[in-house]
Amino acid sequence: MATTIKVNGVDRTVDVDSDTPLLGKLRDVEAQLKSSARLASLWHRNVLFGLCVGLLTAAGFALPAGADESAPAQSLRIHSAADIAPWDRRTNAVARQADAWFENYKFRDGETITRLRIHYATLGEPHRNADGNIDNAVLVLHWTGADGLALLSPTYMKALFDVGRPLDARRYYLIFPDSVGHGQSSKPSDGLKANFPNYGYRDIVDLQHKLVTETLGINHLHALLGMSMGGMNAWQWAEAYPDAMDGVMPVVSLPIKVSGRNMLWRRMVINDIRSDPEWNGGNYTRPPTGWLLGCEILRMMIDGVPHLQATVPDGQAADRIIKDERKEAEAVDANDILYSLKSSADYDPEPGLTSIRTKVFALNFDDDEFNPVMLHVLERLMPQVPHGRFIVQSGAETSFGHLTMAHPGLWAQHVGEFMHWLGDAPLQVNQAR
Repeated sequence: MATTIKVNGVDRTVDVDSDTPLLGKLRDVEAQLKSSARLASLWHRNVLFGLCVGLLTAAGFALPAGADESAPAQSLRIHSAADIAPWDRRTNAVARQADAWFENYKFRDGETITRLRIHYATLGEPHRNADGNIDNAVLVLHWTGADGLALLSPTYMKALFDVGRPLDARRYYLIFPDSVGHGQSSKPSDGLKANFPNYGYRDIVDLQHKLVTETLGINHLHALLGMSMGGMNAWQWAEAYPDAMDGVMPVVSLPIKVSGRNMLWRRMVINDIRSDPEWNGGNYTRPPTGWLLGCEILRMMIDGVPHLQATVPDGQAADRIIKDERKEAEAVDANDILYSLKSSADYDPEPGLTSIRTKVFALNFDDDEFNPVMLHVLERLMPQVPHGRFIVQSGAETSFGHLTMAHPGLWAQHVGEFMHWLGDAPLQVNQAR
C-alpha cells in the first residue's frame, strides 16, 4: 500500500509493508529531506479572520417552497487582487441560490421540526452521461459557523472555481449547501432558540444527502470537498454512502472522534456560554459575556502558532486582536454556535475506515493546532483506507494554522492533484467541457 506525504513542501510516496513500521519510514523520509528541502513560499493574506465570524450571515429571505433557482446574469471571471478577501459577505452574483424544504422532519434523536429549510447555491451546469445521469457534480462543504457564502467569496472563486482552476465551474456542477444550523438553513436563531431540535453531524450528512439525491436528483457525485467540519462530514459520507462518489477530499479534519485539545476547547466555549447567567437558558436579549470570552479562546486556538508569534509581538497587538474579536463575537448568535459545537459529539469515523470504497485524499497543515501533526493520526490510520492518500502541508509565519482552510490559494494545487487522481486532466483556459 502506498501513502503520499509532504515533508517540508516536498511530496513523497511511502510504501507500507509488514516489514517496516510506517512511522519509521516517515522518519527516514524526513531525515533525507530536511537538509535540502526549502519551504514553499505561501500567498500571504495579512487579514484578521476568526471562525466566529462565520456566523455573521448576510441578510436574506426565503425563496418559494421547492427548489427553483434563478439564473445568474453574468459569466465567471477572474477576480483582481483588489477584490480578494478571505471573508466576503456579498452575495455571489454568479451563483444560483435556492431552498429545499422538508416537512415534519425527524432528526436521529427523535425530535422533529415542522418545516426545515436547507439553503444551497450552485455554480456551473449539470452534465448528463449517455444514461441520463448527472456525472459532474461536486459537493463543497463549509466549516463550523460558516455557510455557502464563505465558499463563494472572491478568494475561493479565484483559487478554485474560476477559469482554469482545479474546480473550474465551466466543467463541474458545484453544490454549496448551508448545513442545518448554519447560514440561511434552519437554525436556533430563527426563533426556536434553545427549543430547536438537537442535531449531530450525522443529521447534517443525512440532510446533505437528501438535498443531493431527492432535491437535485443526483445519484452519484463525482467528488466531495470539505473543510474542517465539512471535511469531517466528508469522512462520514465516505462511510455512510460508500458508492455515492468517485472520491472525497477532507481538509483540516482527522478521522477520529473529537478528543484531546479539540474536545477541550469546545467544552470550554460551551461551558462559558451555559454557565453565564446572561444566557438565561438560551433566552438572552444580548450576547452573553460567556460567549464573548469563549470566542477569545477560539480565536487563539484556530490560528497558527508561527503566524501568531509574528503578528502578536507585544501586549498592544494582543489587545487589538482581543478587541477586534470581541466586536465580531457580539454579532454572533450564542445559541447557533452552541448547537454547532455540540453537534460534533456523534462524530467517530475511525471504526469504519476499512469499509471505505471511494478514493480519499486527506489534506492537513502542520501548524493546525486543532489537529496536531504530532499525534501522527493520518500516518497511523490512512493505511487502513483501501484507496487513501494524505498530505501534511508545511506551515509558516504567512500561513494561518487551521484557518489556512480560508485561504485556498495556499493549497489549491492539492485540489488539482485530487481531481487528477480521479481521472480529470487539467482544463485549458480556452477549453470547455
